Parts: sequence; structure tokens; C-alpha cells
Amino acid sequence: MSAPAADLAIETTGLRKTYRTRRGRQVAVQGLDLRVPAGGVHGFLGPNGSGKTTSIRMLLGLIRADSGTMRIFGHEVPHALPEVIGRVGAIVESPKFFPTFTGAKNLALLAEAIDAPRTRVDEVLEATGLRERARDRYRTYSLGMKQRLAIAATLLKSPDLLIFDEPTNGLDPAGIRDIRETMRRLGAEGRTVLVSSHLLAEVEHIADTVSIIGRGRLLATGPVAEVIGNRATSAVRVGVADPAAAWQVLARAGLAATPEGPYLRVQGEADPARITYLLAQSGLYVNELVAVRADLESAFLDLTQGEALGEEIRRGRGRRAVRGGPPAAPPGGPDRAAGLSFPAPTGASADGGAA
Repeated sequence: MSAPAADLAIETTGLRKTYRTRRGRQVAVQGLDLRVPAGGVHGFLGPNGSGKTTSIRMLLGLIRADSGTMRIFGHEVPHALPEVIGRVGAIVESPKFFPTFTGAKNLALLAEAIDAPRTRVDEVLEATGLRERARDRYRTYSLGMKQRLAIAATLLKSPDLLIFDEPTNGLDPAGIRDIRETMRRLGAEGRTVLVSSHLLAEVEHIADTVSIIGRGRLLATGPVAEVIGNRATSAVRVGVADPAAAWQVLARAGLAATPEGPYLRVQGEADPARITYLLAQSGLYVNELVAVRADLESAFLDLTQGEALGEEIRRGRGRRAVRGGPPAAPPGGPDRAAGLSFPAPTGASADGGAA
């Protein structure tokens, strides 16, 4: 059940954006219906090129949408953006600061430019854990500290909505942890934090709700536990010396197996013992068999891989997935990530039909 409009920080309906390229029109966002509840952290997830940044830029009035409507706290944007922009802080691209000025000096100049109280500088430095380094020059800051200073800058006007586009890109584990804790704290204060990210484990730790998009369209949305639960399937990771041969055996038995590095991920089999039995009958012995815990990453991969396959089908490809081959298996070609080749199972023709 969707949240009432009054409880939404962001709402988009039928949002669409295309770009002109040498090959013609390229659709970046197609019919996106996004609902971000007010308060807490909302993860905005999708593979690179799925339309996340384009959607954020349209919300902020940086680019024009082709069609659709957008609202921030009930105000239609970009028309009413001047009325609501004071409640919004955003980091879309790397912000620019004076490298020879201290962190405090940079914030003081910005506070003056936006008519924020000078007292806010010390408050936001404290909130982002930069008080001890406030008098150091910006050029001496680590990448994580620079990102925290950018967050501090967005907090100067005490916004109700914070939008962060890939805020942990390029950070080391310590920097990621610091940004994660900052976002969690901001959400706990009652602010709305929209964070676009591909670091799914990090988002799972901090997000209350998520939206997953692929190829510019919404694939799933809701509380994290609900999104994970809705996509949860019985799956096991199988280690075997010859994954390609094991894939053929499992495919002939009607099991969906996909390469996952040097392993196979097998779905839909309630009894893992049957997997070991099937492989052992063919002289293939399992050296690892691990139940896969349902998490945000597995839900994400399930959704986005399914969307990619659907796109192939819409373009007239992916016949193996439709006509009898294992649904999640590579269509008779190499899996580059795993370095494995998965030919059609013995007894099947090249297009998945019976030989």
C-alpha cells in the first residue's frame, strides 16, 4: 500500500527522460514512479547507467524531464522549486572548496552566501565529526574528510531532505564507515536521506526503505525487510571442480544454476542433498555447499539480472531462457567474470528445443 502524499518527501509519477545520441534517442529514465517516505534513510539502488543520477538531477531542476510529474514535500517541481529548495540539501557531484582555506573558513564563506547563521558552522562540523580538524587546510583532508565536509555544507541550512549521489565512491573502509554513521544519524534525527549507491551491503545497514531501478524503470520498492522477503528464494552456493560440467548436469535435471565466480548458485531446490546426489551420479563431487542467506544484494541481483534478460527478450534475444534452457544460465556463451563456458546441455538444440 503506497504512503499518503502528505507522508512522502519525494514523489514522481511517469517520469521520463531521453537523450539524443549518434544512434538515435536513448531512454535514461522511463516511466519512473518513485515514492520516498518522509523521515529515515531511503536507498536508491540500481546498476551503473540505470538512471539514478539522471532522476536526481531532474528532481533538483538541473535537467528537464521529457514528461511526468515530480513533487518534493508536496510541491511540484521544478515549477515550485524556489518554495522548497531551502528544505533540501544535495551532493550530486564533487563539491568545490578552496584548497588553501580551512574547513571552517570554507563553511563560513558558504554560510554567509546562503544567509545561514554563523553558529551553524560549529554545529555542522560537530555533527560530521570534523571539529578536531576544522582549522586544517582543505587540501590536507583525506577523501573521506572532504566528503564529510561536503555533507556539513549541505547541513548549514538545516534541511529536511538530504540527497546524496554515491557518497562513498572512492572511500576506504574507514571513510565508508564514517559516512554510513553520519547518514544513519541524520535519518534518526527525523530528516529524510535519499542515498544513491551501488554498495548494497552498506545501504542494507543504514536504509529503512529502498527503491531498486533498472534501465530507468522501478523494479521494487518498500521496507528493506519486505523487499528482501519478497524476493527470497531457496538457493545454495555449490563448489565443484568442474563447474561447467556440473551446470550441464543440473540443467538436465531442471535446476536453475548461474555462475558466481568459481561457484554455481542453484535456486529452486528445497533439499540441497539432491544436488550432491545428482552431481555424484555423474562423478562430480561437491567440495562446498552453502545456503545463501536472503539479503539486499541477492534481491538486487535477482531483480536487475531479470530486467536485463527481459530486455534481451524484448529485443528478440534470450530465446534459451524462454524456450526450455535454464532461465538464469548464460545463453551458450562464456561467462567472462567466472572465465567459464557453458554450452547447451546434451540433448538440447542450440535454441533450447529438443534435439
